[in-house]
Amino acid sequence: MASTEHVPSFAHLEYDTPLYRTAIAQFDQAVPYAEVDPGIAERLRHPERSIIVSCPIKLDDGSRVVFPGYRVQHSSVLGPTKGGVRYDPEVSLGECAALAVWMTWKCALLRLPYGGAKGGVRCNPREMSHVELERLTRRFTSELLPFIGPQEDIPAPDMATNEQTMAWMMDTYSMQRGHAVPEIVTGKPIAIGGSVFRHEATGAGVVMVIARACERLEWRLSEQRCVVQGFGNVGGIAAQELVDRGATVIGVSDVSGGVHDPAGLDIPTMSAYAREHGSLEGWDTGTRVSGEELLELECDILVLAAREDQIHGDNATRLRCRMIAEGANGPTSLEGDAVLLERGIPILPDVLTNAGGVTVSYFEWVQDLGRLFWGRDEIRAKLAEKLNDAFDRVWEISHERAIPMRTAALVAGIHDVSTALEARGLYP
Repeated sequence: MASTEHVPSFAHLEYDTPLYRTAIAQFDQAVPYAEVDPGIAERLRHPERSIIVSCPIKLDDGSRVVFPGYRVQHSSVLGPTKGGVRYDPEVSLGECAALAVWMTWKCALLRLPYGGAKGGVRCNPREMSHVELERLTRRFTSELLPFIGPQEDIPAPDMATNEQTMAWMMDTYSMQRGHAVPEIVTGKPIAIGGSVFRHEATGAGVVMVIARACERLEWRLSEQRCVVQGFGNVGGIAAQELVDRGATVIGVSDVSGGVHDPAGLDIPTMSAYAREHGSLEGWDTGTRVSGEELLELECDILVLAAREDQIHGDNATRLRCRMIAEGANGPTSLEGDAVLLERGIPILPDVLTNAGGVTVSYFEWVQDLGRLFWGRDEIRAKLAEKLNDAFDRVWEISHERAIPMRTAALVAGIHDVSTALEARGLYP
């Protein structure tokens, strides 16, 4: 029998980025509590499939450029893989791998019949025209045709992608199949098979989880002062949902910086302004603060809805909140986690808190497959039921085993995936 003693783990070569190291370190922290066979645990450290493609397109000035594209499919043991597509200058194979790993645990935690995937193109979408983005999307989709499908891998919107991006992906795939295939993507326009409430789902889900946590902690959500980092699709909707439930949002931020008003911000007007102008730059009420200063404002609930690695060992000691809700993926580093745990500041982890998007994506997929669509109230009620059930299981595991909620959420997801892998066995 060949020895594996000196065989390096490829997961630490091709995928080696800080974000992937964080995802695997979190996995390693949770595995001892999840009762996982060591062989299966090793399988789960490695994505099943990773694709790197070249996306050559013609720019508006007639020049040609090649953008690198990625798609990582972590686990398909529970069903087709599912995950977003992002356009960003920092997209890499390691970043996609980390996000795919987290998506696997998220889907299992919410008991969705999916595994995790993530993809993207390394580009600067802010510097590209509408036509250039369409060309890029269609070429990227064409390159992925052998690897995606309604029963194989289902893309969705993510950073700098939206309903229009999904419409282009759906159309490109459908043209190759010779008929409309709405179930190939989720997060698309309602006119071509999208679901009501999908756009709001992630932000609304964040607040549903916050509300459940407040119930357990015996806090009144209507009495909480909240700061929201990120005022896009997730953070902007979360801020509005918090206001609708009576909470006071005293600070928000976007790419232009932050705005603070201890008396409370006019969130509906700010949202309309941001939609019209593209950001909050130029907003003239409240006090302007930097993005870093916003995180350190005194508040009850800090919602992280921007991007990865926002809370770390350096600034975690200076936070003045009572609870953190992770609307973004991976916003807290391992060092930040350790500091916050020591300070007794609970974290509502990303794999639970921002799971509203993939949950309503699942509802959209089911509706497309059945060609039967539900109303907004029904979808919102189904989402709340799913999130509350997941929260209650995480809360119980956390308290029974005296572990942080992040570890408890990962334990729940890892246990279900590993149980499925053990039942199915190893092929061939």
